[in-house]
Amino acid sequence: MAKITSYGAALMVTGSCHLFELGSIKILIDCGMIQGESWQDNYEPFGFDAKEIDYLILTHGHADHIGRVPKLVKEGFRGKIFATAPTFDIAQIMLLDSAALLYEEYETLLRKALRRGDESSVKEPLYLKEHVEHVFALPLHVAKYDEMIVLAPFLSLTFYDAGHILGSSFISLSYEEEGVKKGVIFSGDLGSHNRLLLNSLENPPHAQTLFVESTYGDREHREIAESIAEFKEAILSTLEEGGNVVIPSFALERTQEILWLLHSMHKEGLLHHCYVFLDSPLAIEATKIYQKYPANLNQQLGLHVSLGDDPFSFPQLKLTQRKADSIEINEVQKKAIIIAGSGMCTGGRVVHHLKHRIWNPKNAIIFVGYQVKGTMGRDIVDGANYIRIYGEDIKVRAKVYTINGFSAHADRKDMLLWLKKIKELNIIYLIHGETDKIEHFKSYLLEQCQNIKIHSVKKRETIYI
Repeated sequence: MAKITSYGAALMVTGSCHLFELGSIKILIDCGMIQGESWQDNYEPFGFDAKEIDYLILTHGHADHIGRVPKLVKEGFRGKIFATAPTFDIAQIMLLDSAALLYEEYETLLRKALRRGDESSVKEPLYLKEHVEHVFALPLHVAKYDEMIVLAPFLSLTFYDAGHILGSSFISLSYEEEGVKKGVIFSGDLGSHNRLLLNSLENPPHAQTLFVESTYGDREHREIAESIAEFKEAILSTLEEGGNVVIPSFALERTQEILWLLHSMHKEGLLHHCYVFLDSPLAIEATKIYQKYPANLNQQLGLHVSLGDDPFSFPQLKLTQRKADSIEINEVQKKAIIIAGSGMCTGGRVVHHLKHRIWNPKNAIIFVGYQVKGTMGRDIVDGANYIRIYGEDIKVRAKVYTINGFSAHADRKDMLLWLKKIKELNIIYLIHGETDKIEHFKSYLLEQCQNIKIHSVKKRETIYI
């Protein structure tokens, strides 16, 4: 009998890692970084032997779905990896960036520990650049949407467009046991119905079992048009008052959406006499990947690219690759829009910009993505009066906007409409959500889905299907 064990993203949002076993075949769906309060858990053992995994499937390139892949390889994984072409490209830049950050943090902690005479307390980095390089030296299979991949005479794999970020997928495993054909779908992360850059998520195939994310299982997003209007108003009102706007943004999808909106504002003549800084080397590289795959963008964006118009660029935009260029942004006293990572303010250049600007009531901080518990971004969104940056307590006086309509995740209504299209579905397993969100989603689904069982998956719980 097939069985599935969730080693991450069970009663929590991040660390997606699910092991599917059928006979002697072992397939790992995602191997993501754990973020937020439980970050140290990344250093704990996986709970399975990496050497025994035959296949690794990557649903998309976000860190919480790919961030521990180098650790998996470091511990002996030598199987084949499946992903779409954009996901492989994104994974490479994301993991190299992650390795650099991990080593940088290690060096900082080690210097402090050496001064204390306590260097033995500092853990080695989770992985190094060389381990990332080992990942891409393994057999890689570039998957195309809707193309069946035969893994064994009784087992096949298909990728479908999840509409979440560039190259994102939900996957279907079709298999046969004792002459009975069965199917299980892993949602990865699902996109909302009205994306700015991508097409909507694809309709699902038949399946009896579904493992589905629950990130926004407790709510419905505002309409995208309302969020765009609020975004523009926040930008323009702050600039008119002579303030600066800081946008903590994720390098993938969210940054490209913001650039497209600012591109449109430029075309409307709304960005006179202002500066726009994309202060994130990772986001700059990610944007190049979006430019590389115009066929994966929606019709409107694809048309812009085909006509030679770059939807992610405009005259006011300045790309700041070097650290020195980033520091120079501090000299701009007013009318600056600064897009910088990390999206949850857990590190990166945005922390420096917050230090210099969050205390000023003329400025604005605009959050356009989900903030996990235990992150600085979550503290600010939850109304913290002070935030601590580099040992200094700084008063939060800037206006704080949280615009969730840009979320790359489907809300509960989107997910319900999608999963109701799965014929033969008889049980839903809820993963990838905070406990309260999962319980809200479970109650919602029990009301909306008659004759379908709903179960909240616990970490390391083994489920026989």
